[in-house]
Amino acid sequence: MHTVTPWSATAQADIENSELLLERKIPDYTYQFYNTGDSLWIVAIMPENGKIAFRAAFAMNSCFEVANLFDDQDTIVIVLNSRLGSYEVRVNFPDSVLHYTTTFTANTPLMIPFSPRDIIPLTQNGSVENTSGKIHMEQFGSRSGLLFASITKPQTGSFFYFQNLTSLSEYCESTKTESKNTVGGTWPEIGFQLPTTNELPIPAGKGFIISDAYVILDTEIFEETISICEHFLNNLVKIYKVLEQPRIEYHNWPEIAQKVVADLTNNKGSWTQKDGIPYLSAYLCDYETPPESMVQLAVLAPFKEYEKWSGEKQSVCEDLIKGLPAFYDPKINCINRWLPSMVDKLDESEEQKKEMVMDSWYLHHPLMNLARLALHGEKTAEKLLLDSIDYVIKVAHHFKYEWPVFYNMQTLEIIKEETAPGAGGERDVPGSYAHLMLLVFKLTKEKRYLNEAEKAAKKLADLGLNILYQANNTAFAAGALLELYKITNKKLYLNLSYTCLTGLFKNIQLYDCKYGYGKNYTNFFSIFPLNDAPYTAAYEELEVYAALSEYMSQTNGVAILPALKTLLPEFIKYAVGRIAYYYPTMLPKEMLSEEVKTGEIQANLWIPLEDLYNGWEKSGQVGQEVYGAGMAFGVVPRQYIKIDDNFLVFIDYPIIGQTKRGNSITIKLDGDTDMNCNLKIIKLKNNKIQMTISQDKETLKPFTDNANIHEYKVSGQGSVKIQW
Repeated sequence: MHTVTPWSATAQADIENSELLLERKIPDYTYQFYNTGDSLWIVAIMPENGKIAFRAAFAMNSCFEVANLFDDQDTIVIVLNSRLGSYEVRVNFPDSVLHYTTTFTANTPLMIPFSPRDIIPLTQNGSVENTSGKIHMEQFGSRSGLLFASITKPQTGSFFYFQNLTSLSEYCESTKTESKNTVGGTWPEIGFQLPTTNELPIPAGKGFIISDAYVILDTEIFEETISICEHFLNNLVKIYKVLEQPRIEYHNWPEIAQKVVADLTNNKGSWTQKDGIPYLSAYLCDYETPPESMVQLAVLAPFKEYEKWSGEKQSVCEDLIKGLPAFYDPKINCINRWLPSMVDKLDESEEQKKEMVMDSWYLHHPLMNLARLALHGEKTAEKLLLDSIDYVIKVAHHFKYEWPVFYNMQTLEIIKEETAPGAGGERDVPGSYAHLMLLVFKLTKEKRYLNEAEKAAKKLADLGLNILYQANNTAFAAGALLELYKITNKKLYLNLSYTCLTGLFKNIQLYDCKYGYGKNYTNFFSIFPLNDAPYTAAYEELEVYAALSEYMSQTNGVAILPALKTLLPEFIKYAVGRIAYYYPTMLPKEMLSEEVKTGEIQANLWIPLEDLYNGWEKSGQVGQEVYGAGMAFGVVPRQYIKIDDNFLVFIDYPIIGQTKRGNSITIKLDGDTDMNCNLKIIKLKNNKIQMTISQDKETLKPFTDNANIHEYKVSGQGSVKIQW
C-alpha cells in the first residue's frame, strides 16, 4: 500500500459520487467529465474497463460551479467559476490524443503555495493507494515535461503524458517561477504540478494558461527495454506532430565561421605557448591549466572539414597539427589528456587535474578525432592513432569493457569507480569505444578492431534504459551500433541503437522557455549533456548534432523505426537554427554571468559559452568554451553546398545524398513527408543566375525571391532538384 495525501485519498470516491457532466467516445476509449467540487476530472476508460483520471482544474480553497459547457464535437469548453476566480478548460482530440488546456483568471492577486498532481490511477473496487505502476520516464530539471508509465495493479495499461511547458511561460514570467521538475511525482500521485509562487503572486484579471496537457493511452503494459523505447519514440512523434512548433531562425553560418576564424587567429586569450608551438586553451583566458589533447582535436577535426569545404588553407589547422605529437606520452605509449611537458602546472583542484589521472571518455575522444583526420589522409594523425591504439585496447581488456569514472593511466588503478553510489561508471563508454574501433577498422581493414567493437557493444545490453552518461558519447554509440547492425545483421545492435536514441530524446527540452533570461533565445529541442546537467552545453550539442547527422546518412537502405525519420531530422533542423545562441555576441549582456568558474567572458568574441540556462539563471557561469569553437565549422559543411563559387545551397535537414550533373544538383532527403524543412539559394557573385527548383518532379515556388536569395519550403522526404 502506498501512502497518499488528502488530495488523492478521496479522489475515487468523489468521482464515483459525482454527476457525470459529459461523455465522449474516441475510438477505443471513453472519456467522462466530472465536477467533484474542488476538481474537474477527465476519467479515461480503457477497453477492458481500466480507468485513469486526469485533474484538468483544481479550485484550490474553493468549490467549482459549472458556468457553461460547450460541445461542438471538435472542441469541448467547460467554464468553471469559484470564489477565487474563473477557469476555462478546453478539450480536443487531435489524432485521437487527449488534449486539455486550462486557463485561470484570478479575482484578486493570489499566492499559490501548493497545487496537487493531475494524474490518479483508479480501481474498479478499492482505493488508489492500492494501485501499483512503473514510471519508465519522467521530467528531470528543464527537460521535456513528460511522464511515461504503466499501471500494473490493476493491469490497466500504459499512458504517455506530455505537458507543453511553452504554454506555461507567461505564468512563470509573471510569478517569477520555473517550469523545471514539474512533471513526475510518487505513485499514485503523479503528473504535473503547477509551480508554486514564492516571490510574486499571480496577477488578477488576466488569464494564464496553467496546464496544457497531451495524453496517449495504450492497453499494453511495457516491460522489455526495446518495447519501452519504441513506444516512447512513437508517442513522442505523435505528440510532436500535434504541437505548435516554433518558427525556425536562420543564421548566416558561413559568415559566422569567418568571424570565428578571425577571433581564433587573433585573440591571444584562446592560446597557450610551449616550446614555440601554440596550443588552444580549453577556456578563454585560462592561462594556468595545461593544454589538453581533446581540446586541440575538438576544434581541429571540424576545422579540417570546413577547410575542405571552403577550399582555403587555414593557418590555425597547421598550428594545431604541429602541436599534436607532443601529446604522445612514451610512459604509456599513448597520447595523454594533458600535455606531458606541462603536467607540473596541474593544480589538483579537481580529481582529474592530476598527472596520469584519466576520465574514461577522455581517452577515446581525441583518438576518435585522430581517426577521422586519418581517414581523410592526415598522416600525423594516423601515426599518433596507430601508436596509441594498443594501449586503449589494453585498458578496455583490463576493465572488461566496463569503464570507471577515473583511473590511473600507468597503473590502471581505479580512482573513482562510480558516478554516484550504485550508478556504475561511465556507462556509454563501451559505445564510444566501439565507435573508435570501427573508425580504426575502416582505416586499417584489420578485423580485430571489428571484434573489439562487438565485444564492447554487447556490454550495453545489460544497462536497460540507463546507457546515457554523456549525450555526445551516447550519440556516437548509437551510430556505432547501427554500423554493427549493417555489418553483422544482428538485430541486437539495432535495438541497442534505439535504446541510445531513446536516452537522448528523453534528455531533450521539447518546449520553448519564454520567461526570464530564457526568452532571449530559442531553446526548443535543446539537448542536455548529462542526465542531471542543469544547463545545455555548446560542444556536446555540436557533437550530438554531427553524430545524428551521420546516423541519418547511415540509415540509407536500412528500415529503421519510422519515428526516427521524424525526430532525427527535426532535431537537426532546430539545432542549426538554435545553437548560434551559444555565441555571447548573440545575447543581451545582462543575461551573461558576472562570475565565471574558469577564465573570463569577452562578450564581443565569436567563441561560444559552455553553458546556457533556462529561465532566471544567467548563462556563461562555467566559461567561454574555446573547445566549442568548431561549432560553425561543423555546421557549414553539413548544411551548405557550394556551387562553383557562384551560389550556396542551404538546407536545414540532413542531406542523405547529393548528385551534381552539369548545371543541376539533386539532393536526397529521407525524413518525414508530414514535416517541412527550409531550402535557401544564396547568390554570391552572379545574381542574374536563373533557378528552377523541383521536388519529386513538381516545380516549387519560393516564398522569398529577390536578387540575392530564394527561399523555399520543401517536404522532409524526397529528391530536390536545383537547375540553373
